[in-house]
Amino acid sequence: MDQIFNKVGSYWFNQKASSQLNSVGDDINSMTNSIEGGTKWLVNKIKGKMQKALPELLKEYDLPIGIFPRDATNYEFNEETGKLVVFIPQVCEVGYKDSSVLRFFTTVTGYMEKGKLADIEGMKTKVLIWVNVTTILSEGSKLYVTAGMKKRRSREAYEVTRDGVCVDKF
Repeated sequence: MDQIFNKVGSYWFNQKASSQLNSVGDDINSMTNSIEGGTKWLVNKIKGKMQKALPELLKEYDLPIGIFPRDATNYEFNEETGKLVVFIPQVCEVGYKDSSVLRFFTTVTGYMEKGKLADIEGMKTKVLIWVNVTTILSEGSKLYVTAGMKKRRSREAYEVTRDGVCVDKF
């Protein structure tokens, strides 16, 4: 009797494992097959919808596309709550043409609405010392970065994505 249960259990386990592996393979194939025009599209697993590239999402919400490093391509965005979570491969800094510098942790979170990213965690800027950025507000040609105090910057400096430079600590 034990041998029968072992064979039935082994068969069931193999079938389940095989179907799970096939599911993962299908997910990878769907992501690979959805590369269009050099932009990688990701599938939002919860809703099953195609996800825009991060720069397109930022543009849609009237934010400059360069506020995150170029290699920050994976993100999660909840349209109902406005919560944005951006995943960055490693802690890094990005220098902008207005001489400002932003430092990013491997996960940056915030709440996005038209022209504004608020309650930010995982981003710092240098103002004599490194200070946490709490809000980024876009108004016309100006960008306001709040890090202890509100500082006005030229939005133009953030309209181009840039590579991050790896740093040891956040």
